[in-house]
Amino acid sequence: MTSIRPRVELLSRDLVQGIIDDAHTILARSGVMVENAEAQKLLLGSGAKKEDGRTKISSELIKKCLKTVPSSIQLYDRAGELRADLGGDRSHFDPGSAALKILDYETGELRAGKIADAIRFAALIDALPNFTVQSTGVVPSDVPPEVSDSIRLFIALTHGTKPVVTGTFKRGSFDLMNQMLVAVRGSDKALREKPLAIFDCCPSPPLMWSDLTCQDLIDVARAGIPAELVSMPLTGATAPVSLHGAVVQHCAENLSGIVIHQLAAPGSPIIYGGSPALFDMRNATTPMGAIETMMIDAAYAQVGKHLGLPTHAYMGLSDAKVVDAQAGFESGMGALMAVLAGVNMISGPGMMDFENAQSLEKLAIDHEICGMALRLARGVEPREGATIPELMEALLRDGNLLSHPHTLRWFKEEAYYPSKIVDRMTDESSQKQSARTAFARAHDFVEKTLQKHQPPPLDSAAQREIEAIMESRLRDFGLPLSGLPIPKSGP
Repeated sequence: MTSIRPRVELLSRDLVQGIIDDAHTILARSGVMVENAEAQKLLLGSGAKKEDGRTKISSELIKKCLKTVPSSIQLYDRAGELRADLGGDRSHFDPGSAALKILDYETGELRAGKIADAIRFAALIDALPNFTVQSTGVVPSDVPPEVSDSIRLFIALTHGTKPVVTGTFKRGSFDLMNQMLVAVRGSDKALREKPLAIFDCCPSPPLMWSDLTCQDLIDVARAGIPAELVSMPLTGATAPVSLHGAVVQHCAENLSGIVIHQLAAPGSPIIYGGSPALFDMRNATTPMGAIETMMIDAAYAQVGKHLGLPTHAYMGLSDAKVVDAQAGFESGMGALMAVLAGVNMISGPGMMDFENAQSLEKLAIDHEICGMALRLARGVEPREGATIPELMEALLRDGNLLSHPHTLRWFKEEAYYPSKIVDRMTDESSQKQSARTAFARAHDFVEKTLQKHQPPPLDSAAQREIEAIMESRLRDFGLPLSGLPIPKSGP
């Protein structure tokens, strides 16, 4: 007897193929706007045509490039240990990037993020096992914007050990960030063999690739670092109003990015992903917690899987501005939908306010949501040992199975046991505790965790090297690294 992995599918096989066919037609007829000269050269040199300022990509070129994309991607931590295998229906969670604001527990206000917040964020993720990947999720406002992308990665590498989802804000940043990754891994070859980071690359809807994003695609492809496409169609605004239409546009934007990426370096790893949204016509907002947004995500993940590609989505987040019931139900629904859709890289826990803010307390609560969602993905499994009829005989004989060998062997694997953030105590034992909100319990959990958990320090040689790399960049702005509030990790 075997169990099945629970799953959700929103599209028939015929509709999936129809979406792909429509995307091919759009790229052949309407094409894409490509601002980067090197990407244009790659496309035109491979048979694409430029007409009326747009680059038309044939179905044959798309199919050729899809054949060279790896079907799975392995991510390794700082020590070189495998942390995430992106492929099949294997789901992994990371907090989303890149929030400009942080929810301040003491004041209840959403304020600009700072270096100190980014450090606490990295250390907390390092301590929470349901996040197999970290992210450069807090944009510090207390450094020049020209170096904020580099500083975010520097903090992640020195105050966290897990592989990291990151990205660039400025052209030229990739070289410096790549140097830091190579310094930590030891060599270019070692970094290719054991990727330590994913770089997000975001097309602009509809069907446009900026100079910066094209260069990112080319640079990461040639470095052998996994790229993660983040297509963002908005229904009725920058995409057709139907969910189906948004999925088609998403497919076209991803396929065009894959072509540019694979022409730069065939066989380099890339992830079919995005952050699309329903456009709320009443409020002119992009609700990531809307069920329709989640449906677009689940549908395009099904398309990506049909194409044999690793998948990504922004799910498990909320549009709430405080950690309340809305934050809980939107994040919980999204995490469950993502796991049931088999999304490989799920970004978003901790995020609020339309992806603009992070909350450490919400991150801790979402960690428990992710644990429950991952437990659901394992399904109902027969367990070795005593048969169920034998267990029933023992139960009738002894009155309970609390000390039975079968119970002792399997109870930890059968259940996901959350932290005390989740109130599962009796009324009597939790009288004082339950009077406090999950938000307050999460705050206590965060503070205690950060007091106890100290991410191990980087190898001293790697630490010196990435400090020198970061120092050289900061020197352009008259800032010494020692002048920034960035303590070294470790004891």
